[in-house]
Amino acid sequence: MVRKVAVQMDPIDRINIVGDSTFALLLEAQARGFELVYYTPDRLSLRGSDVVAVAQDLRVRDVKGDHYDLGAPREIALRGMDVVLLRQDPPFDLSYITSTHLLEKIGGRTLVVNDPASVRNAPEKLFVMDYPELMPPTLITRDKGAIDAFRAEHGEVVMKPLHGHGGAAVFRLLAQDANYGSLYDLFAASFREQWVVQKFLPAVSRGDKRIILVDGAPGGAVNRVPAENDIRSNMVRGGAAEATELSPREQEICAAIGPELKKRGLIFVGIDVIDGYLTEINVTSPTGIRAIKRTGGPDVAAAIWNAIEGKFASLEAVG
Repeated sequence: MVRKVAVQMDPIDRINIVGDSTFALLLEAQARGFELVYYTPDRLSLRGSDVVAVAQDLRVRDVKGDHYDLGAPREIALRGMDVVLLRQDPPFDLSYITSTHLLEKIGGRTLVVNDPASVRNAPEKLFVMDYPELMPPTLITRDKGAIDAFRAEHGEVVMKPLHGHGGAAVFRLLAQDANYGSLYDLFAASFREQWVVQKFLPAVSRGDKRIILVDGAPGGAVNRVPAENDIRSNMVRGGAAEATELSPREQEICAAIGPELKKRGLIFVGIDVIDGYLTEINVTSPTGIRAIKRTGGPDVAAAIWNAIEGKFASLEAVG
């Protein structure tokens, strides 16, 4: 059985526990009697073949402003852990990629969630392009001529960074928009990689559904409705959480992508669906667990740990 869990995450003192999915996972792990240790990505090292981290014992409680206790820092070998939760937030930059390379070297009977190689090879806004039949018309480019042609074909579009997160720098462009030239210049100066240009879906005003898949199967969903005068539904940008159920189309989407997620070891995945169109597959540090439960949905944290324990039991049997 799982006994020792390490979590690689952003500084725990800065999280908002009301909506933080990592915190929900930690609460559930603690309730199951697991020993928790915590470290930030900058405390991760590779010494020869040993992956180590300067970590601290962790206790959590669901009290805003007083949600954790930490022990004294000490070096641990991550191979000595049963489970490592890779839960740092994007940006998905070279620092993040380096973390996946280091965690991939742990191997053995330690289970890393999500699988670091699969996280590295499935950037959310690129991995989703494996399923164009499920998506709205989408272009990945930084070429102005290609964007001009796409806009001429589809009218209103959304432009956003390829490796952005949390709704940052997401812009809606009208079919005839005087801001387009300046926005193109801003993106070209800000991002060396290509960015995403996608047909605008007016139905986003009725919500952008976050669906959590647990080991490839739907585990729960929440509808995120944008604030007035905003197209971004992310709850960190003021989106409101509403109870929801999966439509037949959304069930089809989950069935189409679920087997590949399971095959890649992506146990905890959040997908975004607008008006029956898949727009993102989030594998780095998905959110939504607490909002789903708060709006009357299932306990996704418990489902994720059930899946992790099943995977770990299989590793133990092999090893």
